[in-house]
Amino acid sequence: MNFDTNFKIRVNVKIRANLIIRATALLAGFVFFLMWPAPAPGQDGAAKQKNDKPLAFRTAIELALKNSVTNAIGQADLRRARATVQQSRDAFVPQMIFGSGLGWSYGFPLSLEGAAPSIFNVNVQGMLLNAAQRDAIKAARADTDLTTAQNIDRRNDVIMETAVSYIQLDLLESSLTVQNEQQEAATKFQKIVDQRVHEGLDSQIETTRAKLVVARTRLSISQTRAAADQLRLRLSQLTGLAANAIETSTETIPRLHSVSQDEDLAAQAVDKSPVVKMAVTASQIKSFRAQMEHKQLYPSVDLVAQYAVLSRFNNYDQFFQKFQRHNVTAGVAIRFPFLNAAQHAAADAAKADAEKSRKEAQAVKEQVSGETLKLQRSVEQLSAARDVAQLEHLLAQSDVETAHTRIEAGQASVKEEQNARIAEHQRYTAYLESYFELDKAQVQLLRQTGELESWALGPSR
Repeated sequence: MNFDTNFKIRVNVKIRANLIIRATALLAGFVFFLMWPAPAPGQDGAAKQKNDKPLAFRTAIELALKNSVTNAIGQADLRRARATVQQSRDAFVPQMIFGSGLGWSYGFPLSLEGAAPSIFNVNVQGMLLNAAQRDAIKAARADTDLTTAQNIDRRNDVIMETAVSYIQLDLLESSLTVQNEQQEAATKFQKIVDQRVHEGLDSQIETTRAKLVVARTRLSISQTRAAADQLRLRLSQLTGLAANAIETSTETIPRLHSVSQDEDLAAQAVDKSPVVKMAVTASQIKSFRAQMEHKQLYPSVDLVAQYAVLSRFNNYDQFFQKFQRHNVTAGVAIRFPFLNAAQHAAADAAKADAEKSRKEAQAVKEQVSGETLKLQRSVEQLSAARDVAQLEHLLAQSDVETAHTRIEAGQASVKEEQNARIAEHQRYTAYLESYFELDKAQVQLLRQTGELESWALGPSR
């Protein structure tokens, strides 16, 4: 085998090797492409669809609670109240202070801030027996309960505002759909009237009436859109979402059950209302503080101890028979308040304030009881008003069908059908308004009876 043959063989082998490498690379790339996870159907549009997905009622409530500034303030207040309880209790834990009372003495060593001049000193002090401080602890604990009730009331404020705004926006969207249909019908009727006036079948005044109907419809739509935009903006502020991304979903609104008029909801509201809890707890706080002011006149016992390292440059060896560098004093400080007219007056003032607070708590109970009964009765009235509006709407629908049948039989004009349709749309709008007023009253009643949060954030229906 000569050189040319060997060279050709090596070239062919090299070419084949390159072809094999390229084929292997292409095959590997093709296999990798096949094994690459394909996007799920509709995955590319998932993000877009997510933005277009309606905002569920429960999600709106949860976002509003999470985004609420008042809830954050309430949690800070609760931490403060708990720290105050701990502070009141720690008064019975001895406090130890390290320090120094360095000073130059000329003559008899006088005290510095109530203690002998010293190079180094340790002071220990703590309450052993103090009846007034016990009531201070009770008042601090009651203040924690008051803050908890305030937080519940604030939380209910957020839930109620979000729920009512959501329900009203949902109904306005439904009303807007009907009003748009009404506008289309009014516009078509105006064209028919214009044609009849042009043909001399109707007078010019009919054109003006048709235009007035269109203008009124346009005004109604504008007012509805303005109200819906305001509600959408408020929901945006509550939830932290963009206003243009908020779209309600009727199916996600929890069902409001019928209210029994025989049930004693007023008593239930008094037992569960955070407003009543706040008033009663505030009364208890003032009662504890009144007792605390009165018990300031009781004897008290404190643990006291002191250790000090003294120095000769304060002239102790000149004025005392014996000088000792290290000194310790320990014992109890017993106080018996005897004459303290100012404290007696303070106790009397606190007692009067506590009595006033008890009367205010009773007034709050009566107010909550009366408001709950009023809401309970109004729910019955609004329910009847909704039923009336619904039946009137059904009759208006029947009038539209009757007018259409008469037109086909040549017994009525297009104007009669148009008037029937306008009346039907108005009845439907009135029905939606009565529906909202009933829902609003029921939500308020749920808040009064302490069932608002369980309704809004209960199991998904």
